[in-house]
Amino acid sequence: MKSQDIRSQFLSFFKDKQHAIVPSAPMVLKDDPTLMFVNSGMAPFKEYFLGNAQPKNKRIADTQKCLRVSGKHNDLEEVGFDTYHHTLFEMLGNWSFGDYFKKEAIAWAWELLTEVYGIDKNILYVTVFEGSKEDNLPMDQEAYDLWKSFISEDRILMGNKNDNFWEMGDQGPCGPCSEIHVDIRSAEEKEKVDGRTLVNMDHPQVVEIWNLVFMQYNRKANGSLEPLPQKHIDTGMGFERLCMVLQGVQSNYDTDVFTPIIREIETITDKPYGKDEMVDVSIRVISDHVRAVAFSIADGQLPSNTGAGYVIRRILRRAIRYSFTFLDQKEPFIYRLVDVLSKKMGDAFPELKSQKQLIENVIKEEEQSFLRTISSGISNLEAIIKNANGRIKADSVSDETTLENLKVISGRDAFELFDSNGFPLDLTQLIAKENGFTVDVDGFNVEMQKQKDRSRAASEMTTEDWTILLEDDVQEFIGYDLLETKVKITRYRKVVSKKDGEMYQLVFNLTPFYAEGGGQVGDKGYLKDSNGDVVYIIDTKKENNVTIHFTKNLPKDLRATFDAQVDEKQRRRTEANLTATRYIRPYEKFWEHTWSKKEVRCILNICVLTSPISQK
Repeated sequence: MKSQDIRSQFLSFFKDKQHAIVPSAPMVLKDDPTLMFVNSGMAPFKEYFLGNAQPKNKRIADTQKCLRVSGKHNDLEEVGFDTYHHTLFEMLGNWSFGDYFKKEAIAWAWELLTEVYGIDKNILYVTVFEGSKEDNLPMDQEAYDLWKSFISEDRILMGNKNDNFWEMGDQGPCGPCSEIHVDIRSAEEKEKVDGRTLVNMDHPQVVEIWNLVFMQYNRKANGSLEPLPQKHIDTGMGFERLCMVLQGVQSNYDTDVFTPIIREIETITDKPYGKDEMVDVSIRVISDHVRAVAFSIADGQLPSNTGAGYVIRRILRRAIRYSFTFLDQKEPFIYRLVDVLSKKMGDAFPELKSQKQLIENVIKEEEQSFLRTISSGISNLEAIIKNANGRIKADSVSDETTLENLKVISGRDAFELFDSNGFPLDLTQLIAKENGFTVDVDGFNVEMQKQKDRSRAASEMTTEDWTILLEDDVQEFIGYDLLETKVKITRYRKVVSKKDGEMYQLVFNLTPFYAEGGGQVGDKGYLKDSNGDVVYIIDTKKENNVTIHFTKNLPKDLRATFDAQVDEKQRRRTEANLTATRYIRPYEKFWEHTWSKKEVRCILNICVLTSPISQK
């Protein structure tokens, strides 16, 4: 069965179950400060689970493009070394917002897998939450009893809190889950080792394919749980893994999701897949990473040195260094894979076709730039080696032990190459080895951990629960028409971070304050009560479809009616640059292939002056 048919059958099945089929949300997030990218199928629906918005349909199904580069099983540096983890992946999902619950979710999952897709039930296992003493939660007996009607009890396994209790984050909606695992090992291997013992043990042929999350609790700031007013269903099935099972192969990379890209890499590089371990790893890395980068660019996120742009640059540069080191590619070629990707996935994700030229141009330029960086890093590394050899020669060192200690690239030097030049550690090790040197990897890891600790310390934040002052289902934004209005505070909470200290977040019933997003910084301004007392709004952000206003202190009377005033001068300054910064200037260097710089500058100025935002 072709991957296109697998995807369409999933959506058709749930359409027949009265689900609205919705397109994938953009993978790049602009209005959620807790995430840079959609990393799970549920991320676009957080506002519904949190009660900040009401869905048009209580039943939804989709295939969502997701990106993960950290967390359990998803460290970027490990992708390519196994055959079933990826940076970008599709998540097939069905959702219920206060409609059906465990009974239907379990029955439909079983029906789709065994009757529609025809998967042998004797290669499936399911897991059920075993309960948690820590949270005073019992075993999920309801799910266990439901599964008993479909599968023998020896294939129902108990799972602990780490594997079978899903949480959105430190706070928010959560609940027990049931995972469906598949064992695609050979009959001989199954005879030797019982598949039950390999579930959730990172075996490449005994893998989870579907997770059914039963969202029924809310985790509060103090760690306690309370029941949600409505129970929800959130399921996610890994598309690439499902294709592996249905196409009868042993690796995601052997499915038709990846084989066209792999064949193209083989053709361009003249390096066969399946003959050399590191060549195979490199080809998997490139075929995975080009997908992640292409989709990100198509969704509007260009590579850069900060935030989400840095993540994309890091993914692309990892692909480039593997092509340089193990495929002997000294010239750009990854951009040429976009054509194959667009033909393969463009029907399901039309943005790949509409943005194809931009994607190719951006990737090619990044390849050219990083290949120059690699050349510069090699020069710096050669200088380090030359200096070390000079000291050895000057001191006439001949003792083998002393010589061995001297022919080491220090961890600090290796990290400096990595941090300042973007020069990867494995390439440093390879060149060092060719020159009879080793690298102090432990020292490198110490320096890396110091940097991570500095970054983590700067961003750590504790957040209290919301205090509700006024029930208000939908917050209205009026800031395009008004910069001043009367408002009431509907809820507030305290947040504490090492960077900003103690602050408060306020939500109003309506707001003229524009939240940070899409390249425009958040509004500033103030609240004034009837006594003339003022509280300054120092920033505005959006979280889960709610506009949040940051202050250093609370008003004296939280239930009063306030005059809310936006700083008009700042708003106008940021508006003037929004269109150019977010939508036009990233493409400037590519337009110069067609027009002169003077013509491009004229076009930019016209676009900025005539943009709807600037006119407002």
